[in-house]
Amino acid sequence: METPITHDATAARVRDHAFRLYAVSALGPATAAAGLIWAILQPYRVTLLHPRGEGLWWLVFEPPLFVVLVGALFTLFVARPVLADLEQADATTR
Repeated sequence: METPITHDATAARVRDHAFRLYAVSALGPATAAAGLIWAILQPYRVTLLHPRGEGLWWLVFEPPLFVVLVGALFTLFVARPVLADLEQADATTR
């Protein structure tokens, strides 16, 4: 026998779980995309495009490049394990 209350609670739990998975998986690519957009909107910040006698610090360590790197590292090393943990927790609660 299934009551409407338990059916609604299960649907809400599934919806919340799907939203959490989507939000965590979208954080890394969204951050990397923001870094790329920042580099396109302010190309003078990326001195790789016009070095003009700048040293290594200004050629390698640029804020838009760091943002893209952080987005990629988050996707690889943080989001994947978190998604695996969320899926494992959801499998144990069902």
